[in-house]
Amino acid sequence: MRGRTDWTAHVVLMLGVLAFALPIWLVFAGSTQDAAAISRGELSLLPRLSHLDVYARVLGEGSGGSGPVGHMLLVSAGMALGIALGKIAVSVLSAYAVAFFRFPCRMLAFWTIFITLMLPVEVRIVPTYQVMSDLSLINTFTGLTVPLTASATATLLFRQVFLAVPDALMDAARIDGAGPWRFLRHILLPVSAPNIAALFVILFVYGWNQYLWPLLVATDPRLDTVVIGIVKRIGVNADTEWDRVMATAMLALLPPVAVVLLMQRWFVKGLTEGEK
Repeated sequence: MRGRTDWTAHVVLMLGVLAFALPIWLVFAGSTQDAAAISRGELSLLPRLSHLDVYARVLGEGSGGSGPVGHMLLVSAGMALGIALGKIAVSVLSAYAVAFFRFPCRMLAFWTIFITLMLPVEVRIVPTYQVMSDLSLINTFTGLTVPLTASATATLLFRQVFLAVPDALMDAARIDGAGPWRFLRHILLPVSAPNIAALFVILFVYGWNQYLWPLLVATDPRLDTVVIGIVKRIGVNADTEWDRVMATAMLALLPPVAVVLLMQRWFVKGLTEGEK
């Protein structure tokens, strides 16, 4: 009976892998074929290795009103790193204050952070854009990243992690003469390192996939992210260079996948420890 269960689980797993891998394979195969053939619906499942130079071309050449993909990848990487690291820094400090400091209206601050989770993006994006405009941060890298560095979800997660720290550890640190900064740096951050790593992976992918905010705040082509570049390359007519579009999509997929693979062990550890 157990053998049949294992066999069924493997079949379901393989079907799931196939469902996820097939679209990616189609995009890769399409990137190596002629754009006109793709427009006619003549997409082959077998890639043409002689057409792999399309990747070198899209990395160094602009198309469809967008710049070279190489530059857009750098912008996307900078934006994703800025958002991920910024969210973690802001969330750790705010969670530390709410969890350990005693000040007036502390719980009011906590519930205010919690309530922001109920606000849809559409409600927040208009006033956020107005603030960026008043500060003259439209079409700047700062305006592209800073408004997305606050995270109520991450703050709540870190608060729960910090509250799980034993009181005995806090008392020992206090007796040892550790101040607030030392307690955070030498005790809380090492304890929550797996959670920080897991959250970094999630937030990096979140920042990498941003579309609406960069579309609104950055009209300068030099600040185009790779997601914006893909949309610009598709165009609105039949002259779309589909091979370049698909090559751009494949290149856009690589950095998030690399981050997930490189931090897979920490990611899983952070998720499993968070459930304890």
